[in-house]
Amino acid sequence: MTPKEKRTVRIAGIGIAIYLVLFAGVQVWKFTARKHAEYMQLVADAQSLKDEVRRYDDRIAVVKKLMEQFHMDPVSLKKSSVVAEASSAIQKAAQGSGFQVGPVRESPAHNSGKELASIELEGSGPVKGAVGLIYRLEGLGYPLVIDSTQFSSDPMRPGQVKLKLTITILDFDQVQKAGGPHA
Repeated sequence: MTPKEKRTVRIAGIGIAIYLVLFAGVQVWKFTARKHAEYMQLVADAQSLKDEVRRYDDRIAVVKKLMEQFHMDPVSLKKSSVVAEASSAIQKAAQGSGFQVGPVRESPAHNSGKELASIELEGSGPVKGAVGLIYRLEGLGYPLVIDSTQFSSDPMRPGQVKLKLTITILDFDQVQKAGGPHA
């Protein structure tokens, strides 16, 4: 080969090498850019998931606080026995408050579908016992609502009061489905 041909082959070889380097560089650049975009998408998805988990953590904390405050575990409430258990717990709370329980009447729920039953409770005892009973109802662990309260003095025993309570036991499943601002 002549020196001119050698020089042409060298220039062509350098040109082909530059072309291959640029072509390979572009391919590597595209591959890297695609992988970077996938990575950024994964980071965005992870952040979104983290935010969603944080929202649920906040909800869990609120529900846990409410369960501790009201001593209620919705999972343990069985529709078939909740009325009897709640009635028993109310009577035990009354005894624990030093309040004498009289007749207890249970009646079926109204048509609203959000109630399981209604309990009418009558009794007598010291004022402190009556107020203590009302205060203890909140922490019994059942979805109870006091519909009406009637105090009257007991003429047979001075310093004692008669108390008549109407308590509604809510159907926790229906209240939970209805939702609302405090659900």
